[in-house]
Amino acid sequence: MSPGERHLRRPGAQTRRAAQTPISPLDARAHARAPTITPNGESVGRAKQQGRGEDTYGQAAGAIGGLAIAFGVLAAIKDKLGLSWPATVLFTAGTLVALGYLAWRIRWGLPRLWARQPATSTAAQPTVLHEGSPVQAVATLAPGAPAGAAPVAVEASSSGDEPHPQLTMLLNRVGAIGKDEHVRAGDVAIETLPGIGTVYDFLMPEGRTHDDVAKRLGRIASMFGVTRLHLKLETSRKTERRVGLLVLNEPPFSSSFPAPTRQEIQTFAGVPLGHEVTGRLAGVPTFDKASLLVAGMTQMGKTTLVNGLITCLLIAYGEFDLYLLDGKLCGLTRFEKLAVRYEASDDPAVLESMLDELLVRVDDRYTQLQDAIRNREPAPVFKPVFFFIDEAADFYTSNGTKEGKEQVRRVEDKSRSLVAKSLESGISTVMLTQRPADDAIPVKVRDQFLYRMCLYVASEGSAKVALGDSYFDTVAPIHPALLDPEIKGQAVLFANGSSTLLRGFNFADEFIWGVVDEVYARREAAIPDSPLKQAIDLLRTNGAEFMLTSDLAPALGITDNRPGERGKQLSKLLGVAPGKDDKGARGYWLTDLTAAAISGA
Repeated sequence: MSPGERHLRRPGAQTRRAAQTPISPLDARAHARAPTITPNGESVGRAKQQGRGEDTYGQAAGAIGGLAIAFGVLAAIKDKLGLSWPATVLFTAGTLVALGYLAWRIRWGLPRLWARQPATSTAAQPTVLHEGSPVQAVATLAPGAPAGAAPVAVEASSSGDEPHPQLTMLLNRVGAIGKDEHVRAGDVAIETLPGIGTVYDFLMPEGRTHDDVAKRLGRIASMFGVTRLHLKLETSRKTERRVGLLVLNEPPFSSSFPAPTRQEIQTFAGVPLGHEVTGRLAGVPTFDKASLLVAGMTQMGKTTLVNGLITCLLIAYGEFDLYLLDGKLCGLTRFEKLAVRYEASDDPAVLESMLDELLVRVDDRYTQLQDAIRNREPAPVFKPVFFFIDEAADFYTSNGTKEGKEQVRRVEDKSRSLVAKSLESGISTVMLTQRPADDAIPVKVRDQFLYRMCLYVASEGSAKVALGDSYFDTVAPIHPALLDPEIKGQAVLFANGSSTLLRGFNFADEFIWGVVDEVYARREAAIPDSPLKQAIDLLRTNGAEFMLTSDLAPALGITDNRPGERGKQLSKLLGVAPGKDDKGARGYWLTDLTAAAISGA
């Protein structure tokens, strides 16, 4: 026998060689079907058949033995209890069934009893998921609910790694998460806001962000059977995965919210502009170093909205100077007595005159800032100034003449300069237009506005004019063309990179007049005793709106008989430039004197 033959005859040698040699899937299937030879030369199939016969004999013997034992047990029970054979069999079977049920109850009942925790009422202790933390129990009030109101009901998802069925299915179908991804049930809290809607607060799977939801809000709305405007997306500043999704029961602002009280306006963290869809106040944190552009089609509620804004400023913003250019001729008249300068006109020359006046103030303030830096002194604190321009598009339209075109060009340059340069000088511009078209307000002016607001418009192009060319590439944009034009005052506010759907306040005239009179009285009391105040009192006592320099100068102690010198001394004493009446005579208007006194105070 050769060495090779001896090697092949060694037990296990062939098996080891086969294990070391890779085989194809087809060879593997053929090998599985081929019979295996045992050491004694018999195939495995024959060995299994022989073993199967022996097993049958063993099982039959065991069964006979089991029947004998069972018969013996039944006979013993029959003799012990004195029962008949049928009664003995039924009694024994019933006893075995009862024992089996008792064993099952013990098997499953004891672990549950051991792990049971004290139960709490969901209504008494609602559960809310907080950012970056597990589900915690807190009491929650509905947005806008009065103090002391009952907390809203909150449905908390069970903890664990199992998928949340509703959200996982929904996000899978819209493509916000992959088919092999899911939202953990332990990362979800569902809160019901009575009469408003439902809030879904959850974490996206790792590798996904809230932006995956924001890009698909329209499709998500269709899954809920509502429109895009029924959804409000909230994100977190702590994690990109956090998503808060409000689904409204009814279309937004189907029911109007009551106008806020003075206390609500004063306690708001910023300047409120309206109600958001839940009834909370919504607005901007500050108008410091910021201006606002408001656009929308005619009769959509712009003037009502801006009247509400000025009212809120008077209540919450403190003392400020107000410049009003009323292109609608009567839209801002309620606040005329509080304005440093009020003009009801649609003439571009009037806008240019007011721009010149404000740019002088801007230059003066920057000079003060420069002096403070040079002298290493604290930066001066300027009194805020607000310049409201209603129907602004009218002021950028020329009459077709060469002079008119040149004037509009100057107005464009000065408007851009004011909005851009006023960021550090405390002068804010609020511009309203009912023609959000490309040529309505020049691009170089529009681009300077930090805050944008758009009411209902008919096209995406108009929305881009108002909100910016890249608006629809931002997080969770809201299309103004989807707004209901029947609900006045609805607007999309785009501020600090986020969009908010709100509805402006519609204050009653009596409320606005009360605020105006209160502020006016407070400002009058704050005017110091001075020649300027004496001149104001003199005109009011005489019931005059205008007084000639020749009449006013002697009343203030100026006795110089030379008209030119007398006029110079009076102008220097009052700190106000003289004006002219309808006949061209020099003198002073009560409105100019009052505006100067208010501005100085």
